[in-house]
Amino acid sequence: MSASLSTPLAPRPAEPARPGRFSLRVFLPDQGDWLALALYAVGFAAMHRLAAYWGGSGFYSLWFPAAGLRLALLWRRGARLTPAIALVEIAVDVTLTPAVLAGVPWTVAVWGIARPVLAYGATIAAIGWLAERRGAALLTAPMPLGLALVLAPLVATLSAVPQALTSPELTGVTGPREIVVSLAAFAVGDLLGTLFIAPPLLWLADALAGRARWRWPLPSILAGIETAGVLGLGIGLAELLARAGLGMQPAPVLVAVAWIGLRFGRAAAWGALLVVVLRVLPDTAGAMDTPERLQRHLALATIVVAGYLAGSFADAQTTARAMLERRDRLLFQAERLKTLRAMSVAVIHEVSQPLSTLAIEARHLHRLTAGRGDEIADGAALIDRKAEHLATLIRRLRRFGGHAEGAPQPLALTALMDMVATLAKAEAREAGVALSITPVDPAWQVMAQEVELAQAVMNLVRNAVQAAQGDAMPDPVLVDVTANTAQVVIHVVNRAPVHPVVRDGMGIGTHVARAIVEAHGGTLIRTHGADGMVHAALSLPLIESR
Repeated sequence: MSASLSTPLAPRPAEPARPGRFSLRVFLPDQGDWLALALYAVGFAAMHRLAAYWGGSGFYSLWFPAAGLRLALLWRRGARLTPAIALVEIAVDVTLTPAVLAGVPWTVAVWGIARPVLAYGATIAAIGWLAERRGAALLTAPMPLGLALVLAPLVATLSAVPQALTSPELTGVTGPREIVVSLAAFAVGDLLGTLFIAPPLLWLADALAGRARWRWPLPSILAGIETAGVLGLGIGLAELLARAGLGMQPAPVLVAVAWIGLRFGRAAAWGALLVVVLRVLPDTAGAMDTPERLQRHLALATIVVAGYLAGSFADAQTTARAMLERRDRLLFQAERLKTLRAMSVAVIHEVSQPLSTLAIEARHLHRLTAGRGDEIADGAALIDRKAEHLATLIRRLRRFGGHAEGAPQPLALTALMDMVATLAKAEAREAGVALSITPVDPAWQVMAQEVELAQAVMNLVRNAVQAAQGDAMPDPVLVDVTANTAQVVIHVVNRAPVHPVVRDGMGIGTHVARAIVEAHGGTLIRTHGADGMVHAALSLPLIESR
């Protein structure tokens, strides 16, 4: 969020698309999306009915929980499902309220239904694109989700402005004032829906998929007392101001929930906001003047946005601090590895000379006894093979550890995969995992620094072996190399373990590999297939062979 692997080569992801090529197939639902879309249709219909309790004649609902369900599905499955979700909402709306097609051209009515979905999908796609660039501090997780929860309803409201100005009769309003009120109701209803429906749905989906990392938002009794006291004080001050004839004043509650969010994160903020919402929504359901309901919901939306963003910002700061600590540990480890590398190079240098002499003498002994045909000849041949194997291994280790600097040079993929096979097969055999590396075309070459690129591939293979080791009967780890006219792709495929094993380490192998690959002008993409397989595709520009 599996079938057994019996073929010699597991299915791998499609080749990365070349720049400039685009296919509409990306918008087609996958096999695993159809159940989600069916459940979405049922949930959207139920929540659409529920929203009627906070609606008004000619106005949008002032609490639209279906918007939260929409955003949760788009966030979990990706913006590529936007057209499919739009078709689902059109079908549900037309089925539940056939009157939406009466009195207006069907194209206008269908566009009015699909427009918010397209706005949500475009907003989520834009936030995802910006988050991948990692260029802004505000895009540290979980801030992208918080921004999507707030910006998607606002973008959907802005997308409705042209139609509201040119065809106000579609929403049953007349005059500039009612148009403004209608659009404000649209924004408020969607904001309250996204901020109170999407987060728990996403948490529940993570829990069911086994990806949730539950952290109780109140780590101590004192923190619970502080949270309850601050929230109670804010609600009490708001009630006191209302009884004094000053109307509904959101400032005390806003400050309270913002404090809770900044202190304890978004989970605690969402719990405090739930208390506030349960205090307001029952009073505004049913018969109430739309202006009064809108005023209360505007105040409620202000509190909700401020509180949830404050909690998201606090969690983002926690994530950033953890990343800095992890980077510091990486620097310390790098220094230790530098010392270990110097020591290993010295040991390899000391061992290589006598081992080379041993290999030469073993070869000479093999030649002298080649014609005997007895146990002495067989033993000499065995010693010769083993000595040559050890000498070759030492030479490769010396080349791998003896120099890490140097400008990129044309590198044959056969030489790279030979080095990886030498280093990786021993680790895989010790872990009890079969490692299969397919032959490579000797004509394929890339411009690379050999040691760094070998380290990147080794990190991917090591991660795959460790993941496969978590099963009682692990499937083999498969390494395959393909190429087209522009690039070569190294595929590392393994099955995701049913019961993952927590291992020592900092989990930075993939990050290091991605940094190395991107420095060589390539890309690294990891995907989890519906068949339970994990695919790592390392792509590099291909150069002409000499």
